[in-house]
Amino acid sequence: MPENDGPMAPPGISPVHGDEAPRPAAAGRARLDSIDLLRGAVMVLMALDHVRDYFGNAAVDPTNPATATAALFLTRWVTHFCAPVFFLLTGTGACLAARRRTTAALSRFLLARGVWFLVLELFVMRFAWQFNVDYQVTVLTVLWALGWALIVLAGLVYLPAAVVAGVGVAMIASHNLLDGIPAAAFGRAAPLWSVLHAPGVLYSDGRHLVFVAYTLIPWIGVVAAGYGLGRIFSWERARRRALLLGLGGGMTAAFVVLRAVNVYGDPRPWVHVAGATALSFLNTTKYPPSLLFLLMTLGPALLFLRAVDGRTPALLRPVLVFGRVPMFYYILHVFVMHLLAVALCQWRFGSVHWMFESPGLGQYPVTQPPGWPLPLPYVYLCWLVVVLTLYPVCRWFAGLKQRRSDWWLSYL
Repeated sequence: MPENDGPMAPPGISPVHGDEAPRPAAAGRARLDSIDLLRGAVMVLMALDHVRDYFGNAAVDPTNPATATAALFLTRWVTHFCAPVFFLLTGTGACLAARRRTTAALSRFLLARGVWFLVLELFVMRFAWQFNVDYQVTVLTVLWALGWALIVLAGLVYLPAAVVAGVGVAMIASHNLLDGIPAAAFGRAAPLWSVLHAPGVLYSDGRHLVFVAYTLIPWIGVVAAGYGLGRIFSWERARRRALLLGLGGGMTAAFVVLRAVNVYGDPRPWVHVAGATALSFLNTTKYPPSLLFLLMTLGPALLFLRAVDGRTPALLRPVLVFGRVPMFYYILHVFVMHLLAVALCQWRFGSVHWMFESPGLGQYPVTQPPGWPLPLPYVYLCWLVVVLTLYPVCRWFAGLKQRRSDWWLSYL
């Protein structure tokens, strides 16, 4: 996950002015509470989405307003903010890192970090999700796309930040023009198009299957746009807040207008659904993230960033802990959820073999025993258990990162 401490922020240099000036840390690192708070908030929401994957009903599509309850739909919808914010702040963190690194050093760091994310995706997280190493089913998700985005950004950082941002915005705004091109149109090169823009099977031999869920377009563009956004944290607070308000409000308004017009920006137009038309309006496409999906999520995210610029509400202060150790939290939360599922499975069924079996794509990430799904209120209870379990561990690790400056800490 993106960072804004250690090698991802300039120690000893105030990256902003006014009330958003970073707090001093024991090891001399500078932090931006507004960024940590936004990132931490969406990471808490991310755990809700993944807990729902483990303990909810895999047979029910939570994004279908015609079949899902409003509560289930909104439980899924609110977690849509997670991935776009991760990618955006990844680019922002890279821009902050540029303040204390040469361009060549920053490029090398981003390249190494991108490769590390790919290793984590293919080996560590693949095991965490399934608790097996048979590789019958492998789904390439967020760290896969983040890793490649950082590798591409390692080359883009040689360009002016405004140009990098322009590339990102252009990719976000125009990529839906490619929606009508199926992977099959490329023949033998179809897997390459699945990696770039059309989620699908990358490899299958009858026994092993690799599925690309997170394509590179337009996620690379979101990271590039975030890189340009990082420049505003050297501005005076009033100017920065004005831009965040204008960008966030403008993007949110653009979503409403473009979605209402129903012509461009998402391959799935909204329709009138008895009692659920508003849900259909919000039901934009995540795989790959459409222009409207990104406007719908990043617009309010920027407004939130503006609202907490220079102030952290007391109620949200615990969330800062998760935002300061994003990668550590991300890795750990999957292990904790899966272990909780194993314990619950043993208690309810007296056996746990399902929790170690490779699931079909329709049940990913876990094979659900008959009668397994929990009612939504219990899913929320499991979510609270996971978050509360992680809090003291993440608080300890955040303190460790403040006290020490070992190189390896920047990779967790």
